[in-house]
Amino acid sequence: MSITTSSSPYSSIIKCCEDTIGRRRRVAIDENCFPEKNLTLNATTGKPPRPRRIILVRHGQSEGNVDEGAYTRVADPRIRLTEKGKQEAEQCGLRIREMIEKDGADDWKVYFYVSPYQRTIETLRGLGTAFQRSRIAGVREEPRLREQDFGNFQDQEQMKIQKAVRVQYGRFFYRFPNGESAADVYDRITGFRETLRTDIDIGRFQPPGEQSPNMNLVIVSHGLTLRVFLMRWYKWTVEQFEGLNNMQNGNMIVMQTGQGGRYSLLVHHTKQQMMDFGLTQDMLVDQEWQKTAKPGELNYEIPTGGPSFFTHFDDENNGNFRS
Repeated sequence: MSITTSSSPYSSIIKCCEDTIGRRRRVAIDENCFPEKNLTLNATTGKPPRPRRIILVRHGQSEGNVDEGAYTRVADPRIRLTEKGKQEAEQCGLRIREMIEKDGADDWKVYFYVSPYQRTIETLRGLGTAFQRSRIAGVREEPRLREQDFGNFQDQEQMKIQKAVRVQYGRFFYRFPNGESAADVYDRITGFRETLRTDIDIGRFQPPGEQSPNMNLVIVSHGLTLRVFLMRWYKWTVEQFEGLNNMQNGNMIVMQTGQGGRYSLLVHHTKQQMMDFGLTQDMLVDQEWQKTAKPGELNYEIPTGGPSFFTHFDDENNGNFRS
């Protein structure tokens, strides 16, 4: 495939290999419909500013949170929020707006990514009550943000057994019958992360000429899915993931840009809050580095995979290394 310019009303023509009868095809692309192509075709164009925050929100209390028997009667994607869950969503929206308004910027906006499950859609609507229409830049339903699949309609007694076995086997690798493991969720979240990074790089959230660093992304999803997202973003190990605690319903974790432009959990949160979430000392040290580092920089002082995999270096440091 190649791109050539044309004198037609369209500024770019993409040549496809051939049509169904063997002739080469030319497909006109109107760049007004795809403004991000201006970044692709013009190498001199700088990247748009990064959104100030990526805010991870777990859905409010659901029917399944108070009655696990609900999963035997209702398909998981159709589980709704309780009245308490709806209130939690609205309160979380108010906390997000209050946090953003403290920045003192006039041009701030929010853009939402949401799991297609009923309880996350209802949470999104609750969050949205805190914002005027002009503050909402857009919403995208993203199936890759869905809950871990536990296997269609769930047998309550059998699920208790399966969850007990998962503790013995390991929370990350255990796959539920006809469902997913956290490792499976990791694979699809990897795809979503690449989409998100591309959206950030091309500034998809705002029209060209109106791009501001005061954009805030909100990801409305599920407890395990959000923990896996953090694991993937910060390259945490399986052991580090399995030490994390679940977020409370209707609560949020905030990734915010630091001085250098990278996202850190310690710009908004305290160390104690992150320790309560399950971060180890090594993970906290890395988050401190994230606060001042620039995108593209690597932390050479702290292995990105956590504790060293090479235990013989311990012997060397203790004077016991054997050549």
